[in-house]
Amino acid sequence: MNELSLAVEPLLQYLGTLPDWFRDQVFTRVTLYQFAAIALAVLIAHLLARPVRARLDRFFEKRVGIRRLKRVGETLSILVMPVFLVVLLWTGVYALDSQGIRSDFVRIAANLLNAWIFIRLFSSLFPSRFWSRVFATVAWTVAALSILEVLEPLIAALDSIGITLGKTRLTPLLVLKTVLVGSTLLWIAFAASRLLQTRIETVPNLTPSVRSLIVQICRISFVLLAIVVAMNTVGIDLTVLAVFSGALGIGIGFGLQKIVSNFISGIILLLDRSIKPGDVIEVGGTYGRVSNLGARHTAVATRDGTEYLIPNELFITEQVINWAYSDTDVRIKASIGIAYHCDVLKARALVVEACNEIKRVVDVPPAACHLIGFGDNSIDLQARFWVSDPQNGIANVTSDVLIKVWEKFRDNDIEFPFPQRDINWKGGSPLEVALTDKRSG
Repeated sequence: MNELSLAVEPLLQYLGTLPDWFRDQVFTRVTLYQFAAIALAVLIAHLLARPVRARLDRFFEKRVGIRRLKRVGETLSILVMPVFLVVLLWTGVYALDSQGIRSDFVRIAANLLNAWIFIRLFSSLFPSRFWSRVFATVAWTVAALSILEVLEPLIAALDSIGITLGKTRLTPLLVLKTVLVGSTLLWIAFAASRLLQTRIETVPNLTPSVRSLIVQICRISFVLLAIVVAMNTVGIDLTVLAVFSGALGIGIGFGLQKIVSNFISGIILLLDRSIKPGDVIEVGGTYGRVSNLGARHTAVATRDGTEYLIPNELFITEQVINWAYSDTDVRIKASIGIAYHCDVLKARALVVEACNEIKRVVDVPPAACHLIGFGDNSIDLQARFWVSDPQNGIANVTSDVLIKVWEKFRDNDIEFPFPQRDINWKGGSPLEVALTDKRSG
């Protein structure tokens, strides 16, 4: 408790001087002149920036087609008014100084605006809007605190509070440094992994599984390296992690069990190449094409536009149908029934003809039609044909074959069966059956 009081004492002393500072520096006639100068500069900058901004917007909208350059154009359009304003503010500073009038507030406003302009211009180069805003917010906050001369007392207060773990003293300042440096290095690590992934995908001699494996290993290595470098940069002794090793092991054993299992399963899938990006698979009632093989889950895109994220563990523990494991040729079976009085040999030939007339049905192996049984109401046939592109769908090509079979049967008097029932009357007297016309009566 005494340590906390000593830590916040410098900050409290600084805050205690603020009322006197406001009385001596703010509520004066000189301050009124400075505020009037700032207001006049804002008005003039707004009037000067309006036509320039309109011309700049029209130029980037009509003549620039690159998305990144358009973002730079949007930033420049936003900065037109602040640039005019900062020029006018520094002009006001020199004018006030030449007349012997203090210009503290005008100078502070100009410095804050200077920092905002440069930070905003630099942050517009970031490809991600989220990281651009994070960088701009953090950088301008630090710059504003420094300009207002509050940064050093705040740093001293944050560095005074802490606890000691091993050889490392953990303070709020150290935590902030770790978060800032770690976030920056992680952003660099992910950016480097994305760049490496783009380069690896262009290598023709690597299979999709090897590409995914290299990308995943490199991404994990970059992240771990970023964490270690961040901790060393801010001065954290890595041996302090030994304090948490027991709890970390228990957490991995219980809370992170599924995550670790999915990660190891993903590595196994990449190594044994049983499932690769582009394969057509069926697992757990989901049928689709493997669009991405990640470290924790596999993305399977179905033909209805839905993308399922299936945990990698299921591919190890469950039965998986891979339609393109060794080759992409797949045999499809379709059941067909005909009436008993129809010519079976003719019907079989018509089914084979129908299969061969569908473009997606391959010639080798050839299509076939077999008699597989005698049903209650029909002679049961089965069409068997092959396709080489199961990723384009199975149900649709089966439908095309059945429609063509129906057309062939219709044109050649081959009938589809209807349900038939024989009724045996065991009564003592004959059953009289009469047909009547309801319209007559």
